[in-house]
Amino acid sequence: MQAQVLTGGCFCGNIRYEVTGRPFNSTICHCADCRKAAAAPLVASFSVKRREFQLTRGSPKSFASSAWGIRSFCSDCGTHLTFVHSELPDEIDVTTCSLDVPESVPPTDHVRTARRLPWIHLADELPKHPGQRPTA
Repeated sequence: MQAQVLTGGCFCGNIRYEVTGRPFNSTICHCADCRKAAAAPLVASFSVKRREFQLTRGSPKSFASSAWGIRSFCSDCGTHLTFVHSELPDEIDVTTCSLDVPESVPPTDHVRTARRLPWIHLADELPKHPGQRPTA
């Protein structure tokens, strides 16, 4: 995927951001933590270099959602925005559907499918990883 300027934000519009780099690791995650944070059966997200993500309006609230990760969200409307893994401090995961045009960053795989809800039936042709994505 090419570098492009992507914009997004929360549902109420109080938080806005811009992504200037090339998205990578665009995925659909089925883990319980993502599901709980988003109150959804799965979560689409992508990664960018931390320096390529810029808040342009507002300040999200953040919390340690696990021993290894920090999530951010809008404290007014609750929109889940980002995740930063402690072992990957130079990257930030952005929720795809917080983009103004989420179809501009389609997923390339599914991760943690061993944790997917039993009533979710995956019918697409994307690679499916029972755990995390294998490293190259």
